[in-house]
Amino acid sequence: MDIPIRWGDMDAMGHVNNTVYFRYLEQLRISWFDALGMSANPDGTGPVIVNAHCSFIRELQYPGTVRCRLYVGQIGRSSFETTALLSRTDDPDTVYAEGGAKVVWVDFPKRKSTPLPDAVRKAIVEPVG
Repeated sequence: MDIPIRWGDMDAMGHVNNTVYFRYLEQLRISWFDALGMSANPDGTGPVIVNAHCSFIRELQYPGTVRCRLYVGQIGRSSFETTALLSRTDDPDTVYAEGGAKVVWVDFPKRKSTPLPDAVRKAIVEPVG
């Protein structure tokens, strides 16, 4: 997924603020969830992020476009890990940040984790365009 860097994403130091990297990672993950039909249902089940991380490798600066690539890591009974690489469309081979999140499948009314549905388990291992 490609995300334009907005002028407002910059901080006083002239590069993208560290909190914005988390927004890029969030948008990538939510767009992937949507593409897989994995939206949360407050009356049923869905994904919850229990841990998110980002390592800042190089500064992103305006103008430009961030290229975001998401990968699935370890899959457990009710959770899976995601990893994402952020680069620029004009410098796609350079990693500017590396992040990810642990996703837990939750039964919202019970407020407890629940096993990943078979359809979700299958969907998360299939590459998405």
